[in-house]
Amino acid sequence: MNPSRRPLIAGNWKMNLGGPESIGLASGIARVARELAGLDVVICPPFTALAALAAELDGGPLRLGAQNVHSKTSGAFTGEISADMLVATGCTWVIVGHSERRQFFGDTDSWVAEKAQAAFKAKLAPMVCVGETEAQREAGETLAVLERQLNAVLPVLVAHARAPMAIAYEPVWAIGTGKAAGPADAEEAHAFIRKYIAGTSEELAARVRVLYGGSVTGANARDLLGCANVDGALVGGASIAIEKFEPILRASHALTLS
Repeated sequence: MNPSRRPLIAGNWKMNLGGPESIGLASGIARVARELAGLDVVICPPFTALAALAAELDGGPLRLGAQNVHSKTSGAFTGEISADMLVATGCTWVIVGHSERRQFFGDTDSWVAEKAQAAFKAKLAPMVCVGETEAQREAGETLAVLERQLNAVLPVLVAHARAPMAIAYEPVWAIGTGKAAGPADAEEAHAFIRKYIAGTSEELAARVRVLYGGSVTGANARDLLGCANVDGALVGGASIAIEKFEPILRASHALTLS
């Protein structure tokens, strides 16, 4: 971690805990977060839990994020949700271009850029996801894939360089598999992302937080988060159980004290 960038830990609950049970988990995470000064914590529950959690967590240490957003402000888009709607529920963050959205729901690089633009316009902070599949990694295409994905969204990010945002590096082969990139692999990808951004905007490269998102656990969090260009984590399955998420939060906070 770089002390000039405040660490960020985000929990992506995916399609879990969309009802009353979400309040108990969020309250537990909030209790932990109150003890961890200097750490930003965002939870991203399903849409159905957003309004209830915004009311429950009002004034607390957690920030609320959504898992997706449509690029348009309104219209005949059944089942979708706009950035303005997310703001109305109490969101301040939104995940854009998660690998599962790209893989299963057709999110293209250009559409990810449009979604990021929609988020900025509504004063939402986008958490833009990039990363390679296992096949791409084995073919030695990791950096080329990151370059292609960044190329599409970089003009939008640079145009809003002083607004809150994050980039999440997701090695797709590690999501939900129990595999995780080693610290050296994670640092290589994160350093590449930062250097590539610096080629267009040194200001943005210096301040943007780049998160690691690929099977983060309490056991590997300290090693991964200790990398110079890793500014936090986008946590999936481990974020829906307090006993798994808390060690990750505490590992990140411990690094801010060291």
